[in-house]
Amino acid sequence: MSLSNPQLRKLKMLAQRLDPVLHLGKAGLTDAFMAGVEQALNDHELIKIKFAAFKEERKSLAAEMAARTHSELVWIVGHVTVLYREQADPARRRVLLDK
Repeated sequence: MSLSNPQLRKLKMLAQRLDPVLHLGKAGLTDAFMAGVEQALNDHELIKIKFAAFKEERKSLAAEMAARTHSELVWIVGHVTVLYREQADPARRRVLLDK
């Protein structure tokens, strides 16, 4: 799924009010951390992840997280990244994007 510019703007606007749900620490992208990312995306659709470690590699790690979770990398700002994955069940969707 590729997001249009208006959709990206809306997601960035919504993400500004979010608190990070996960913190990437010195253990890195472990299987347990990635399971947490999957669960957070299933629960919230739009999530913030804060880099407590690996701050220099945040761009490549954010892209890897998006690829491994089949989500969209919305934004990287400072030491925070924002990921989005649309909920498969329309009744559970929290973020409504214009198509």
